[in-house]
Amino acid sequence: MGCLTHVIRGTGDFIYRYLAAVIVQSTHSISLTVVEEIAKREGVSPEELRPPLHYAIDTDALDSLFQSADSKKVPSTVKFAYNGYMVSIDETGDVDVTDHTSVTEADKTVV
Repeated sequence: MGCLTHVIRGTGDFIYRYLAAVIVQSTHSISLTVVEEIAKREGVSPEELRPPLHYAIDTDALDSLFQSADSKKVPSTVKFAYNGYMVSIDETGDVDVTDHTSVTEADKTVV
């Protein structure tokens, strides 16, 4: 019975994470989430962020990657550099922004 409890608990956690990702994706674009996270770090409003995010990455393409109805088409991780930061987005749409002082165009990857 202990194993069944773990399976149910694990399934519940998976369903919760999946539903949270779907809700976030349907109401909030990934590119907007990235802009908001970086603006927080910079201490400015998202509208004041310079240069605009679309100078570093095609925001329409980024959003479409995570709006796919087919979970097999969502990459496991997307990483790119923007304005001294390294942005990493996992398959659930979780955005992680870290300081990255020396960035190059080669830092843009899709896994």
